[in-house]
Amino acid sequence: MKPIWIVDDDPSIRFVLEKALARENLPTRSFTQPREVLDALTDLDTGDCGRQGPQVLVSDIRMPGGSGLLLLEKVRELQPGLPIIIMTAYSDLDSAVSAFQRGAFEYLPKPFDLPKAVALIRRAVEESQREEVTEERQGATPEILGQAPAMQDLFRAIGRLSQSQVTVLITGESGSGKELVARALHKHSPCADGPFVAINTAAIPKDLLESELFGHERGAFTGAQTQRRGRFEQAEGGTLFLDEIGDMPFDLQTRLLRVLSDGQFYRVGGHAALKAHVRVIAATHQDLEKRVKAGSFREDLFHRLNVIRLRLPALRERREDVPMLTRHFLQQSARQLGVEPKRIADSALARLEQFAFPGNVRQLENICHWLTVMAPAQVISLQDLPPEVLEAPAHQAAHHPPARMEQIGHASEPVAVPATAICPPPAEPQEALPPPVPATMAGNAPAMPAFAATSPQRENDGHRASWEEILEIEAQKLLAGGQSQLWDALTRRFESCLIRTALHTTHGRRMEAAQRLGIGRNTITRKIQELGLDSPDEA
Repeated sequence: MKPIWIVDDDPSIRFVLEKALARENLPTRSFTQPREVLDALTDLDTGDCGRQGPQVLVSDIRMPGGSGLLLLEKVRELQPGLPIIIMTAYSDLDSAVSAFQRGAFEYLPKPFDLPKAVALIRRAVEESQREEVTEERQGATPEILGQAPAMQDLFRAIGRLSQSQVTVLITGESGSGKELVARALHKHSPCADGPFVAINTAAIPKDLLESELFGHERGAFTGAQTQRRGRFEQAEGGTLFLDEIGDMPFDLQTRLLRVLSDGQFYRVGGHAALKAHVRVIAATHQDLEKRVKAGSFREDLFHRLNVIRLRLPALRERREDVPMLTRHFLQQSARQLGVEPKRIADSALARLEQFAFPGNVRQLENICHWLTVMAPAQVISLQDLPPEVLEAPAHQAAHHPPARMEQIGHASEPVAVPATAICPPPAEPQEALPPPVPATMAGNAPAMPAFAATSPQRENDGHRASWEEILEIEAQKLLAGGQSQLWDALTRRFESCLIRTALHTTHGRRMEAAQRLGIGRNTITRKIQELGLDSPDEA
C-alpha cells in the first residue's frame, strides 16, 4: 500500500501520528512544510523519485512554510481523487469549513483523539483504494480479437469515432464484450488521457445508485459520514461507461437526462451545481425500443443515448473467431495459473465452433479456464470438453446482417482504423498433423462423405442407403478392426470431402464455397491448409 503523507511543522504531531499508524501497519512519510510536498509530487510526475505517491494526505492548516489551504488547492489539481484531511485548532474552524467546501475529505480538530484520528485516516484509505479500482486507466485494456466480417465492421466504426466524443449506445447479448468495446472507444478518443469509469446500473440497489452516480454531501442521509465523489466526478475529463442502462430505475433516468442535456448535476443533499465534462457510453442487452413502448424507459433519454449505436455480434454469429479466441484464452489462463499453455486438437476446436455459446465470449473464456485446470493431458481432446459442450446439439452457423454503425445527425468520412484497435495474439505453431486420408469424389457427387463401405443387404432389398447409414456402417467396420482416434479420422474425411465438393461446385472460388457451406473465409482457408487439400485460390 502507498504511504500516508503527513504535513505538519510540529514534530510531536508527526511523531504521534507516525507511531499510531505504524501500529495499524499503515506506512507513512512526513513533511515539515507544503513546499516539500509539492516538490515530492513533482518528482513523482517526472519519474525522478523512486518513492510512492500518497494514499492519503494529512496536513496542518497553518505552517510557517505555507498555508494548508493553498496546498489543498494545488494537490487537488495534481491528484483530484486523493483524500485530504485537514488538521486545525479550534480557533481555525472557519478555515476548516472553507477547506471542506474546497474538497477536503474531512477535517481533524486539534487536540485530537488518537483512535478517532486513526479511524478517520483508515476511512480515507478505504475511499482512496475504492477509487483506484474504479478509475482504471487504459494501459490495462484487454484485447479485442476478431477476424469475422462483423468484427471488422465494428473495428472500422471505432476508427470512425476515434476523433469524436459523441455519446455511444452499445447493444449486444450478455457476455459478448460490450465493456471491451467501450474501453476501445475511450482509448481511441480525444479523452483517452482521462479516467475510464464503469458502473453496472443493474448491480447496485436503487437506493444507492443515485449516490454512486452523483455522490453525496456529508449528512445527506443516514450513514453519510463524509462527503463522497460520485462516478461523474471520478470520470471528469474522461469516459463514464453505464452498463445495463436498460435496468436503470425510472426516476433516476430523469436525473441522467438532465446531466446529458445541460452537463450539470447535484450531489445528493447538495445545493451547488457541479459541471460534468464527461463522455457517456451506455450499453444494454435489452431492446430499448420495446422498453420505451412499455413505458419503463424514457423516450427522451433513449434518444439522448442513441446518437451512435454499435451492435456487438454474438459469438455464434462469428464462429470463425472461436479458434483464435480459444487459443488466446488458453494462453491467458496458463499465465494466470503459472502453468504451460495447453494445445487443443482440431476435433475439439470443431466441436467448440458448433456450440451455440449462450454466454458468448465470457462463456468461452470460462471454458478455457476450466480446460486449463481439468484437462488431464497437454493436448485437449474432444472428450476433455465440458459436458455442456459435448451434450449440446450442434448448431449450424446462422446468417446475420453484418454489424454496422448507425449514426444520427453526425456525418463523418471513414478514417483508417487505429492499429491498436485490432490486437490479434501472435500466431502459435500448429500441432503437426498426419497426412490427410484420401477421400473419393465422383463427378458431381453430392457433398457427403464418400466412404468405401456399402451395404449389400440393403442393395439386395432395393433400398438405397443414405449417407448417414453408410457412415454408421463404416464406423462399425473401423471400430471392429481396432481403429483408434476414430473421431478425428472420420471428421477429416468428412471435412475433406465436403470442402472438395464445394470448391468443385464453385470452380475453386473459396469465398463462394465458404458462403455455400455456411463458414467463414478464414475457416475454409485454414481447413484447406490443415487437410492438405490442393485447390486454386479464389478467382
